[in-house]
Parts: sequence; structure tokens; C-alpha cells
Amino acid sequence: MERAIIFDVDGTLAETEEGHRRAFNLAFEEAGLPWRWDRDLYHQLLAVTGGKERIRYFIEDFGPQGVPGDDLAEFIRALHAGKTRAYADIVKDGDVELRPGVRELIAAARERGYRLAIATTTTPANIDALLQATLGQPARALFEVICTGDSVPRKKPAPDVYLRALEELGLPAERCVAIEDSRNGLLAAHAAGIATIVTPGVYTIGETFDEAALVVDDLSAIEFATIEALFG
Repeated sequence: MERAIIFDVDGTLAETEEGHRRAFNLAFEEAGLPWRWDRDLYHQLLAVTGGKERIRYFIEDFGPQGVPGDDLAEFIRALHAGKTRAYADIVKDGDVELRPGVRELIAAARERGYRLAIATTTTPANIDALLQATLGQPARALFEVICTGDSVPRKKPAPDVYLRALEELGLPAERCVAIEDSRNGLLAAHAAGIATIVTPGVYTIGETFDEAALVVDDLSAIEFATIEALFG
């Protein structure tokens, strides 16, 4: 009987958020903007999922200098494109590593014939950059289904990206397990009916995960049999 494991990316496969924060700041500098996101501010901004959405929230709630008077959407799009390029360079330089147990879990799942998918709010370019740098392969070589935030109407904590993944896998929720690091991700998977393992990251460790089937410090802390027991 077919089963699938659906992975989030940022904070789950790797502690990427610090790399993203640096990339945002590099993009701001390149655009001649006086904005700088420190760790405390970025922690606050992570409540908003999606890079372009995060920039818009920052503009609307903090009113920073340098915002154009018209065509805000294009301004945000171009700024985010610069951030994506900066992030790819950071990852290529080897500054982002997989979290403990991720490499082993992916290998064990593939060996056992499990199908693998991704459900994330990050962009395909970010996914490929991360996996090429850490696993030496493009995302499509490892994950059968890749669903990103731009492919659905609503981002996490809405369940849209997980529902899309289930649709593309052709599997019911009970034949899948999700792996997440944040409350927003957990709520998205839970709303889609998928049992979820949460492995909190540095920016999410203080969040609440009551809906999780299992919470672990990192994926190396659990046996594969424990994951198998979560399938319906």
C-alpha cells in the first residue's frame, strides 16, 4: 500500500531562516534601501508566511523609508527576486546545512519505497539551491511532488499547499505523514488531515504544537518504525 512523507523545507530540512534573513538584508542593500532586519525583528516577521508577503507586511506595518509611491507589487516582486538570488549564493557557498537526521530519513524512506513530496511556502529556486548544495541533486530527482506557496491561493497556515500535494500524489491524508518545524506549518498539515511530526527550529522552538502527532528535537531522535506507526 502506497505511503508518502511530505516535507516542509525552511527550518525543517535545514535551518535556512538565518540564511533567508541575510539574503533579505543583502537585497535591501543592493536596492539602496536603508532597511535591516535583525534577528528579533525577523522572528516577528516570520509570523507571516511567504517572502513577498513578509516584505509587504513590513512595509504596511513599519512604514520604512524608500517605498515607491506607485506600483508597490512590482517593487516587492523585484526586491524578492533579488533576495532569491542572494539566498542561492549563500546556499552555494555551503553556509546552510541539513538538520540532523534529514539525510538519513530521506534515504531510509526511498529504500523502503515511500513516496516523497514537498509542501512549502518557499520558491522552487530556493528548494533546488538547497538540495543541490546539500544532497548534490535537484529537487525533482528526490521528490516526486513539489508544491510551493505560489501554486495555491492561500499560504500556510491554510491547508492549500498540503491539499494540493495530496491531490498530486493521489493519496488520502491517512496514507501520508507531514514533517514540519513551525506552528503555521503544523496547522496547515493538520487542517488537511495529515498526521504531523514537528521538529522545532531555532526560530520556532517556543511555539505551541498541541496538534502534532509527535514532537522531536531533530529527526535523528526517532526510529523509522515510529514514523510508520503514524500512518492510518
